[in-house]
Amino acid sequence: MKTRFIGLVAGGFCSAALAAEGIAQAVKSPDPVTAVVRTDLGQLKWVKTEPADYTPLEKAGRHVFVREGCWFCHSVNVSPLAEDKHPLEPPLEKGETAFDGPPTPSQGQIGPNLSREGLKYSNEWHYAHFWNPRSLNPDSYMKSFAHLFDRPASPIKIMSDSSGNKTLEKTADTEKLFDFSSKEQFKLTPNINGLLFVPKLAQGKYPIIWTPNDEYTGDSVKIAAETSDLEALIAYLQKLGTNRGKWRDLDQPQVLETVERGFAPSYQVTALPSLPRLPEWIAYGKAVYEKRCIGCHGIKGDGNGVAATFLYKQRPRNFTQGEFKFRLTKEPLPSDQDLLRTLTRGVRGTAMPTWAELPLTDRLAVIQYVKYELAVDRSDPTAAHAWFVEEPPGPAMVIPPAPAPTQALVTHGKEIWENAKCWECHGHAGQGNGEKAAGLKDDFGFPIRPANLAAGQFKSGARVEDIYRTISTGLAGTPMPTFRDAFPDQDRWAIAYYVLSLSAYKDPLSGQPLPLSETDRLLLDDPHFETESPEKAYMPLAKATSRPPVDSNDKLASDFAKRKPGMPYDIGSESTVR
Repeated sequence: MKTRFIGLVAGGFCSAALAAEGIAQAVKSPDPVTAVVRTDLGQLKWVKTEPADYTPLEKAGRHVFVREGCWFCHSVNVSPLAEDKHPLEPPLEKGETAFDGPPTPSQGQIGPNLSREGLKYSNEWHYAHFWNPRSLNPDSYMKSFAHLFDRPASPIKIMSDSSGNKTLEKTADTEKLFDFSSKEQFKLTPNINGLLFVPKLAQGKYPIIWTPNDEYTGDSVKIAAETSDLEALIAYLQKLGTNRGKWRDLDQPQVLETVERGFAPSYQVTALPSLPRLPEWIAYGKAVYEKRCIGCHGIKGDGNGVAATFLYKQRPRNFTQGEFKFRLTKEPLPSDQDLLRTLTRGVRGTAMPTWAELPLTDRLAVIQYVKYELAVDRSDPTAAHAWFVEEPPGPAMVIPPAPAPTQALVTHGKEIWENAKCWECHGHAGQGNGEKAAGLKDDFGFPIRPANLAAGQFKSGARVEDIYRTISTGLAGTPMPTFRDAFPDQDRWAIAYYVLSLSAYKDPLSGQPLPLSETDRLLLDDPHFETESPEKAYMPLAKATSRPPVDSNDKLASDFAKRKPGMPYDIGSESTVR
């Protein structure tokens, strides 16, 4: 009875807090926050900016968050405890909670702090997590939120249509979700147990049950469909922390490099890391895999884990065919250091998270298990092909030092982009919507969309060296080819800088342009103009309170305009850096 009373009081407090949001917002403008922006030359710099309010969808998601009691375990209005904080994770600033009203209470650190949850995981990861948290993290205390999905009570039969495609039986339940007369098809893949996730994107279209590698061989499925509540809740979670801009691209796992290239490694690695091929290490790696990786990648390593049905945009990697997207080697198979980089960084914009917090020994051991037990083609039972034994990785490609960024280099990169017709897949603005995008498939037969480069979430790293590496090696198993022999070094660097510029001065979540003047951008685009921390964040000229707005007589703007290109700019006593 006491617990129920406390819950009712807390719930009433949260409802009052939500009702107060509009009043609080009307009383005064939100305090500014410091945020990381990407410049036109690809550099990352701190600026002061106004936080963006929640969209109607995100506000609806916050109501779901409160209604479902998520606040009881998860705090969102306070900085994480020191022991839970990443080294470069920015502390919470007052302006970040301007649109939350009074903070929601929580019962201590029962669950992870969510103040930096936005864009940490993909939407697909969240779908799988809400359905069954322990399929992704066996240590999780979180209960299943399967009730947030639309779940027809009866299984749905898989049928063959007049074109020979596998589809779903027409029932009252399926006709609520799909339009069986639509000419627009959507491919859906059940998991190994026959669970079929139906995202909002598929609803109202014609369903195709797509199992190119016999991912599921049953004759009926159980449906779990995305609802408006689930869509809103995930939108709210993705918002949290994104008012601080692209700070994740400064986080240490994202700048990991190996000594293979001559760079000093910067996250947990102090020497060239690898483990010998020994049964003890492989067994150790198997235990790590079965605890951390099996939910997505599956028992056999074929990318068909129980969570895979939710990952409809980016299927988990199928190790059995020896194809790995991210590498520094010239040939398709990656080195141990390539695999360690991917494990440590994760793959941004997908359900593959960073595993930087996993002990280094665990990461190195699971690499041995993947290489020697899972990366094996067993399609012929009499002659299994162990890829890393039969075709060991070759030497690493040498990446020369990156040229200094200039506007001329970015402009040259755009010319190459147009002439090489990169836009046919990625679109003219790099949004992944080119004229050939819709028909692309990976080597395993699944639809694959070109990367939305304008979003600035680069799968294999956000530095110009990472983009250069991807352009040089291509992405094995996808339609993205290597351009190592097509373009000389200087051209590949130019394209890499241009690719980074596609996400310049944009909100990391919405993709909308940031409110910065042309003069602000000119200042920030100067490679010598440094704002390397929140404490030294640049104050946009129109918002600087220590002097009047910029005009033709403003000495600051005048001095900047007169400087020679590349000349360091001393903003002196009238600093716009606070």
